[in-house]
Amino acid sequence: MAEKNYNQLAEKLKLNRKNGWQGLGAGERDDVFALAKHYMDFLNKAKTEREAVAEIVRWCQDNGFLKLEDAKKARPKAGERFYFVWKERSLILGIWGKQPLSAGFRLVGSHLDAPRLDLKPEPLYEQEGLGLCKTHYYGGIKKYQWTAVPLALHGVVYTAQGDRVSIMIGEDAGDPVFTITDLLPHLAKDQMKKKATEAVPGEALNIVVGSIPVQDEEVKEPVKLALLEQLYEQYGIVEEDFISAELELVPAMPARDLGLDRSLIAAYGQDDRICAYATLKALAGIREPEYLALGLFADKEEIGSVGITGMQSNMLEYLLEQLIVWSGETVGMHQLLGASQAISADVNAALDPTYPEVMDKHNAARLGCGVVLTKYTGAGGKYNANDAGAEYVAQIRQLYNKHGVLWQTGELGKVDQGGGGTIAQFLANKGIETIDSGPPILSMHAPLEIASKIDFYYTVKAYNVFLSGDK
Repeated sequence: MAEKNYNQLAEKLKLNRKNGWQGLGAGERDDVFALAKHYMDFLNKAKTEREAVAEIVRWCQDNGFLKLEDAKKARPKAGERFYFVWKERSLILGIWGKQPLSAGFRLVGSHLDAPRLDLKPEPLYEQEGLGLCKTHYYGGIKKYQWTAVPLALHGVVYTAQGDRVSIMIGEDAGDPVFTITDLLPHLAKDQMKKKATEAVPGEALNIVVGSIPVQDEEVKEPVKLALLEQLYEQYGIVEEDFISAELELVPAMPARDLGLDRSLIAAYGQDDRICAYATLKALAGIREPEYLALGLFADKEEIGSVGITGMQSNMLEYLLEQLIVWSGETVGMHQLLGASQAISADVNAALDPTYPEVMDKHNAARLGCGVVLTKYTGAGGKYNANDAGAEYVAQIRQLYNKHGVLWQTGELGKVDQGGGGTIAQFLANKGIETIDSGPPILSMHAPLEIASKIDFYYTVKAYNVFLSGDK
């Protein structure tokens, strides 16, 4: 009997994780780096959800997508492109497919919001000769990471007269920045004894905004008044206008190449704008998909997908109602949702060699090994998760394999270590077959997150083959 070749047997039977940089074809590495550069430019222009929507709209206008109300003037044809903005903080892009609408759609859904600090409705005050602003943190952060780093102020203010004022301070080289003070180590004995969750209380996340008083010793809060005067002169806003404002503090740092080999990206907000931009690039490479291809960009994922712009809203159904009328077909909403499939485009946690103890190494994603297939997220006993069915996981796995998409599996840490969620459960609740898939990152939710350029490259490829509608 012939002796078995166990190397061949292992190649056939074992799941072998591969490094995406190895085996790249001629010119592919240049493509990877060029793609990453465009993505990093996007990150620098889209640090808030409103800015991301505005930047995506500009991209749509440059890539043949028409505003929905303009596109609906004629019966849709395969390849026709449209976009639909929802409340300035979410939007959906679409490309009509060859199949009738009743055959369902293919949707890749990401989110545009990221952890940050929001100014409170009455933020500005003066204390000990300093002008300060109160904040309320948004999403899951480690509060101590946000002290003693340069911060930029982005957002919009609506005045009492209804005028909209856009603000961005701290991004240009000549701009001032803002920061949150921290205790010097010489006096931090008591602070250092506290748990990390208690070392910096939420009410201590106060932004330093100035220190020069008005030239009148009789005025109470002279620094605050001087700052209000400056805001009025520059932007025409008064203190009451803060109540009708969305002002967000984000790290005042541009996206940068990371590492001697420049293989990684260090930037704020990669969870989840890396998936958002991958969706744009995937749509750009599609001419006539088999089914209606939708790219959905939601808000409020970091606080539970709630509110009028979150995935729990009726944003998607509102659009679909219009598409049904536009198509001229007779198809019910639930029938359409049930015939459709989705990828919840969100990042997963990469195994950090400095902190391996929080991960199950057998089921953890690694940087550089491709896009991640995440069957379920949630916490503990899969609470608040979408647990994709085996049939659908098999279909996506086969699709990726067929088209040369490098993929890996991943979970969000050990079973009882913690956990988290995505928009997947809310897509699935609508009756859409859904699975999570996106790149792994390190330092998730920190002011500076780390992603691999090769993982981003394969994420674009994964979304492209899915939205193209091939089976």
